[in-house]
Amino acid sequence: MKDISILVLDDEKVFRNEIKEFLDGEGFTVLTAERPSEAFGILSDHRIDILILDLRLPEMDGLQVLSKVKEEYPDIEVIMITGHGDMDAVINAMRLGAVEFFPKPFRLLDMRAAIQRTKRYITLHEQLKEISQTYSLVSKDLIESIGSEIIGNSFGIRQVIEFMGKVAKTENTTVLITGESGTGKELVARGIHFLSSRKKSYFYAVNCSAIPDSLFESEFFGHKKGAFTGANEDKAGWFEVAHGGTLFLDEVVEMQPAMQSKLLRVLEDRKIRRIGSSIDIPVDVRIIAATNQDISKFIEEGKFRSDLYYRLNSFQIHIPPLRERKEDIPILFDYYVNHISARMAKKITQIDPTIVKTMVNYNFPGNIREMRNMIERAIILSENGKLTMKNFSGLIAPTDNNPNTGIIGEDIFDLDLIEKIIIMKALERTGYKKTEAAQLLNITRQALDRRLEKYDINL
Repeated sequence: MKDISILVLDDEKVFRNEIKEFLDGEGFTVLTAERPSEAFGILSDHRIDILILDLRLPEMDGLQVLSKVKEEYPDIEVIMITGHGDMDAVINAMRLGAVEFFPKPFRLLDMRAAIQRTKRYITLHEQLKEISQTYSLVSKDLIESIGSEIIGNSFGIRQVIEFMGKVAKTENTTVLITGESGTGKELVARGIHFLSSRKKSYFYAVNCSAIPDSLFESEFFGHKKGAFTGANEDKAGWFEVAHGGTLFLDEVVEMQPAMQSKLLRVLEDRKIRRIGSSIDIPVDVRIIAATNQDISKFIEEGKFRSDLYYRLNSFQIHIPPLRERKEDIPILFDYYVNHISARMAKKITQIDPTIVKTMVNYNFPGNIREMRNMIERAIILSENGKLTMKNFSGLIAPTDNNPNTGIIGEDIFDLDLIEKIIIMKALERTGYKKTEAAQLLNITRQALDRRLEKYDINL
């Protein structure tokens, strides 16, 4: 987090000097102004994060200054101060976007605490802005081609995307993608294909575990008419179909040893021969393989050839499970709610904040596939544009004894701060009418009162 810069706008010189001296000692960068015209000159020349603003000023009052600041410098957070107890002014200041309000006199330690709270909000705001800017980290061409986005802001997913872009430029390099079921291995494979010079040719995906042993060779290499019973016509195999493009071999460890040796020979010779034919056919195919299992165990048990492994593993990309990149969960949730609701033509206008909090604490054994299916089912069950916890019957709420939950730290998100922000937004939208705000938040009036007391929000 960058250093916080503070501007104090107050026409009382003694107060300005006192608060500047105190905040300088706390390590903040502090500037002062006596009049609004002076303050706006400073704002135009300096980066300011927090404005400490008096309500009563010459030239224009503090509420007018607040309104103009929020219009011209919306990222600046404003703490209001006044020597006159005026509840209407407090409410108006909060409506205009002030984050704190202090009556004079106040303790400097309380002001420091308010600045620290505001600093946390600024940090969260910058995180959300970064997330928004990096919401889709794959090129527009890739998104348009595969019809989906690889979404995330975690180190693990950033590394996956970086590797995709680099290996895509070497069009003949074989790639091995590892990761648990549901992490998006085929999506990454398609991404490599569409980021490469092969994107105009065919991408063919094969699930090796779903092919009967008797048909394996015919499916891979094709056959001539009459080569065996039932071969009523010539048929091209997958290598010929994917010529010039990419052949994706999912669950490659399920391939039988006899086929492994034939696949290895094709990778080395770049030629295939149809069953029943004596003619070699040159093929230009990039192989991308994937597995959700520990391939080293298959090699140790003699179920997978080590030489084929080394040939496939020219470049490896590991996709981390969702539980190892929990900071991506709020982004994924937002994306899938918008995407799925639009596809179903069901508008979602209210979302219980407990849902995301619970999702962050849930381990998602089925990874992104489980999350997507969970959200789709919830949207189907939703009524009146509301997503509530009851729509997520498969989502386990966090408890002390629940092994599928974990506590998320402040290094990712301050959930109390997020809840406070949501409450303030609901109050703003409803004109600070608590009953209507509670209805908007889908909680009871009593529950809202408890939260207002918890977060020291006075109306």
